[in-house]
Amino acid sequence: MRIITANTNGIRSAARKGFFDWLAEQDADVICIQETKAQEHQLDENIHFPQGYHSYYFDAQKKGYSGTAIYSRVEPENVQFGLGWDPCDSEGRWLQADYPGLSVISLYMPSGSSSEERQGVKYQFMDTLMEHLVALRRKRREYIICADWNICHKEIDLKNWRANRKNSGFLPDERAWLDRLYDEVGYVDTFRLVNQEADQYTWWSNRGQAWAKNVGWRLDYQLVTPALAGKVRSARIYKDERFSDHAPLIMDYEL
Repeated sequence: MRIITANTNGIRSAARKGFFDWLAEQDADVICIQETKAQEHQLDENIHFPQGYHSYYFDAQKKGYSGTAIYSRVEPENVQFGLGWDPCDSEGRWLQADYPGLSVISLYMPSGSSSEERQGVKYQFMDTLMEHLVALRRKRREYIICADWNICHKEIDLKNWRANRKNSGFLPDERAWLDRLYDEVGYVDTFRLVNQEADQYTWWSNRGQAWAKNVGWRLDYQLVTPALAGKVRSARIYKDERFSDHAPLIMDYEL
């Protein structure tokens, strides 16, 4: 089972850069998109609803902002749009596809980099989301959460970690939140199961020569419940083309 997660920073922009042409060659079973930045009625049926997939979009109420999507080869038993609280629902940040015994989620965590106010929103989001992620562990179901988490966990996960210790995305409280998610709640960062190397990034600033010099952050993870940890076969960050300021993360599972 191949699952791709990608923050497209605008699904229409990514399409113009060849994202859907590339996607058609990947033989993925499920694709999770974050930051679609579009309303579904604005999308081209021939482009943004890929052939051979069931397509689901969860738009933000604000136009040109946030939003998630899932493309699935197999029709899910159920699709859940949101979690019943804001800004998760009003900003289209949680989209869940349920299959027998397994759910795949596309999640877009808020960024706090623009202001202290947005960092406060991010912290509130993290607190409420943690309660939900803990509750999911009590269900008789396995989960794969594909997300732009907007947090780097360890120093290995971003190039300039020393300079970013007081910046959103690498703050001690954010990193401790991931510590709890892994160590106490039990979710597993699948990428690090198969790749412990440095310089493995999924996001690069558009400023300077960040992309060319590989001065990046690893913000996009696929987390799984513990029973799926042994099912991970491979992980790959696709950087041959640039569809967005993020790169797609491709994971293969023995499912």
